[in-house]
Amino acid sequence: MITEVVMAKTKAMIDDLKTVCANYGLGNASSEYKIITEVFLYKFLNDKFLYEARGIEESLKNSKNIEADFAAMSDSEYELLLASLPPATAQLKREHFISFLFNNKNRDKFNELFDETLIDIANFNIDVFSVKTGSEDKIRLFDSISNFVTETNKRADFCRAIIDKLVAFSFEEAFSQKYDFFAAVFEYLIKDYNKDFGKYAEYYTPHSIANIIARIMIPDGVQNVNIYDPAAGSGTLVLSLAHEIGEENCAIYTQDISQKSNEFLRLNLILNNLVHSLGHVVHGDTLLEPQHLNKQKNGLMEFDYIVSNPPFNVDFSENRDTLAGEKYSDRFWAGVPNVPNKDKDKMAIYQMFLQHIIYSLKKDTGKAAVVVPTGFLTAGTGIPKKIREYIVNERMLRGVISMPSNIFATTGTNVSILFIDRENRDGKVLLMDASKLGHKEKVDGKNQRTVLEPSEISDIINTFNSAQEKDDFSVVVDYKQIEQKKMSFSAGQYFEVKIEYVELTQEEFNTKMTAYADTLKDLFAEGNKLQNEILEQLKKVRYE
Repeated sequence: MITEVVMAKTKAMIDDLKTVCANYGLGNASSEYKIITEVFLYKFLNDKFLYEARGIEESLKNSKNIEADFAAMSDSEYELLLASLPPATAQLKREHFISFLFNNKNRDKFNELFDETLIDIANFNIDVFSVKTGSEDKIRLFDSISNFVTETNKRADFCRAIIDKLVAFSFEEAFSQKYDFFAAVFEYLIKDYNKDFGKYAEYYTPHSIANIIARIMIPDGVQNVNIYDPAAGSGTLVLSLAHEIGEENCAIYTQDISQKSNEFLRLNLILNNLVHSLGHVVHGDTLLEPQHLNKQKNGLMEFDYIVSNPPFNVDFSENRDTLAGEKYSDRFWAGVPNVPNKDKDKMAIYQMFLQHIIYSLKKDTGKAAVVVPTGFLTAGTGIPKKIREYIVNERMLRGVISMPSNIFATTGTNVSILFIDRENRDGKVLLMDASKLGHKEKVDGKNQRTVLEPSEISDIINTFNSAQEKDDFSVVVDYKQIEQKKMSFSAGQYFEVKIEYVELTQEEFNTKMTAYADTLKDLFAEGNKLQNEILEQLKKVRYE
């Protein structure tokens, strides 16, 4: 019950913040997502600080006015409190708290105080809470937000309205919750902002897909491993995997060319207690300039687990010839797609990410799960077939799940999940056709998305993990069978064709055949009658 109440209050606060934006002409503006996510994060960090401080200092545990207690501390006492906080907690000065801004909201030019507070928090925590660009520049946590309001005389009132919404609710009860709670909060927070995805990113992968991948990939007892996504978007896949492993047992590494998606990812990591991975979040072009290098800095880092939902088709014609050059030939061993004569946006960039992922896996033990267009599974020529041949020849295929259409609301392309496992050298391969599962739901009142039932998700996971064969659903094959089928990864091509036999006596057979013959006679007679009627009508038209 407490969880439901906190969730309802959290969603209400998000809605209130969106209403404030709308009231000041920022509803659906390109800046709205930045305002909402920054303000939400400020509130989260403020309340997390108060929550952690109560746990450290006994005198603060049941304080009715904790900010007043902070103010009464000496500078040395407060510095000791800061030093005692967990490293994932943002360091806040006494003038950083929401309560301080609320008590000073009637100042002239309050917007300047509001913006300066956000920027000072960002600078004060830049070593822990920033993410990097490819050139090692740090992207800080917050920027000014009042400048998004065009009318300068309304900026102070805008910030006052924001502060009024933040003081009405406390997150403190939420910090005892785990991943599922904050995954739902994050999904609600960005639901209006994941439509316009960046060049290489799709912001939101459905939680059902992330859950299936994590529960198939991760065995019990995994510790001290790294996870990587080269096109991370908002981080749904890596977060789900980290939760399955245990946030304290893994480190996350990501790269994405979209600044917006990296901001979403940073928020997602902070909400889910993965602040220690923020230093591994890079804003940059993974294909041209991958930033995660090995310890010797003479090659790419290799990863225990890689998960990705890369973009399928994107115009990368500007870099196509560069990527096809000698410098990149080891990584893109299967080739680089040519530039189409007409629609450059149809360049199959997912093929590049798939090659990069295979290249970045640990050589003997690496595992990956990649969302690919279902057409990849059976393409008879070109780069897709070369990649499939490589996967089979290297004995590193664990299996494939073909998903229902419209499982992603943002694409109508049928998708499959490709599971790669370098340890499955002599094992069996599970191919699954889950395309008939799920039910349709409307998204935004017009688009349809297929939603899987919890029982269907469990069936997919259990069937895959137990390598169980089910009629017209799953089949277990070996590498030789795949080679005989021209490297097809499609489950349907391996299903046994069943012919139903029915025992009939001679009399029953004769009766059925007579009935069929009579039916055919009736159909032919009806057809002839219609034909004659049509000819008569044509004659009448001709004579008229």
